[in-house]
Amino acid sequence: MAPPSLSRGLKRKRGAPVSSKPRKARPGPSKLRGDDDSDIVSQASREEDTGFGLDDIDLRRPDDEDGSSGDEDENETPAQKRLRLATLYLENVKSDLAAQQEGTFDAAEIDRELIQARLKQDVVQQSGKLHDRVADRVSSEQSSLRFLKVRGHRLPVTSAVASQDGTALFTAGKEGHIIKWDLRTGKQIAFFPKQRQEKTDVKGKGKARIPIGEDVNGHVDEVLSLALSDDGHYLASGGRDRRIGFWEAKEGRWLRGLGGHKDAITGVTFRKGSSQLYSASLDRTVKSWDAAVLAYVETMFGHQDGITSIDALRAETAVSSGGRDTTVRFWKIIDETYLVFRGGGRSRLREVLEGGMEDAEQSEKGKGSYIEGSLECVAMVDESTFLSGGDSGTISLWSTTKKKPLFKQPLAHGLNEMLSSTEGPLRTPRWITSLASLRYSDLFASGSWDGRIRLWKISEDVRSFAPVAEVQAPGFVNSLQLLSPPWTTIQEAEWAREEQPAGQARVNGVPKNDQRRAIVLVAALGQEPRMGRWMRIKGPKAQNATLVVPLRLTGVISP
Repeated sequence: MAPPSLSRGLKRKRGAPVSSKPRKARPGPSKLRGDDDSDIVSQASREEDTGFGLDDIDLRRPDDEDGSSGDEDENETPAQKRLRLATLYLENVKSDLAAQQEGTFDAAEIDRELIQARLKQDVVQQSGKLHDRVADRVSSEQSSLRFLKVRGHRLPVTSAVASQDGTALFTAGKEGHIIKWDLRTGKQIAFFPKQRQEKTDVKGKGKARIPIGEDVNGHVDEVLSLALSDDGHYLASGGRDRRIGFWEAKEGRWLRGLGGHKDAITGVTFRKGSSQLYSASLDRTVKSWDAAVLAYVETMFGHQDGITSIDALRAETAVSSGGRDTTVRFWKIIDETYLVFRGGGRSRLREVLEGGMEDAEQSEKGKGSYIEGSLECVAMVDESTFLSGGDSGTISLWSTTKKKPLFKQPLAHGLNEMLSSTEGPLRTPRWITSLASLRYSDLFASGSWDGRIRLWKISEDVRSFAPVAEVQAPGFVNSLQLLSPPWTTIQEAEWAREEQPAGQARVNGVPKNDQRRAIVLVAALGQEPRMGRWMRIKGPKAQNATLVVPLRLTGVISP
């Protein structure tokens, strides 16, 4: 009988076919185990070389080619492999920066200053944390700015979004039209009109009798929200016809309309860097869609009232405001769970249960005496920090690690005086109609109907914020967007050009201290609020228009 170790080695599964091919010779004892691991790591590295950002370099080769034709050695260790790929990555970064600077800087200066900054920037951008400290550069004097105001909607503009490259602008109005504009010239280049819905016999009661209009190429009712993917390829729209509309943004072509929501769609947003779309509705649900395949993905429940706003960044998470349920919910899409953050008025019992009695007396003595009855808008700052605004006029800064707000700014847009026939003049807070942040930066904007868009700076410890500047904007600010397009795109727009100082030093026609940074504010304005007609601002200044403002920065030359 053979020894146990030999029996195990000779054991074969019953019924297994016997191969007639000669077996390959096994490596001798001189073959080191580390060499096998090196071959495995080297092969895996060749399959994942694109993760290093070297799009122009192909390090992969077929197995039938010998290793002598490329830079990779057959006996290369993992450490040598990492060193070689890091060297290639640095050379690629150096060539990209040299091309961007168009020869205005020599190679020594690039090696000394820009390479290190580029590597740090790549790291912090992947971290998902607030890292772009730009608010200190925003000038407090923004009144003399050159701006673009486009008018094409008969009724109030409900939403406006610009492409990340700063070339196109899309606006939507209460009349159901969507218009595409050229940001460089300010001219209209495409028009997507409201479609007529044929009358059909629809069974049901109330809102169920409203036809969805699945057979038309467009919307059949008010369009309340727009979203544009980062690559500028897909445009998503939603409104009172309960359909998500997908458009090919560059060609202005209707792709498909998808139903699923049972009430008006109040917000749509793309996940940064992907084709995944999140939508919020008055039916109290958040739905996920995939624009690449034009399909529905899943539905998430949790809010107790109609959802008024939604926002998302790069991670598979989203933040939504629940209107009259006075909660903000942080959705974890993959886990299908959420965190609840409660705004509005707080009772004594809740303060005791959550351990917040120590500052109850201070809140009663301070400005925050107006009870928040509805949360109207949200905006994400980074992957764990977000903002909310409500009908009490308070802007709150939240963190996913705290139950209570990190900071509150009551009456951010002041009080509105109304004359009552029985009680005389009444003062009520102006609610926050819109919020927007410059992604992963310390700058955000808020809007109401006091005639100003206010810019705010988040502190370095992300514990508070303070006002920085104001931009004149008469009417209701129904939506806001802050983006940082390429400097050259804004420079090409004739309406945004400003004369440079006469004594400014120049190198090859470019200002010497020019850091080529542009920040653009996009605002949708109207004589009425986005969701209703309970108020109306009359006068020549309040117009149904879209405002595009390149912010003036200090310390850098901005166009």
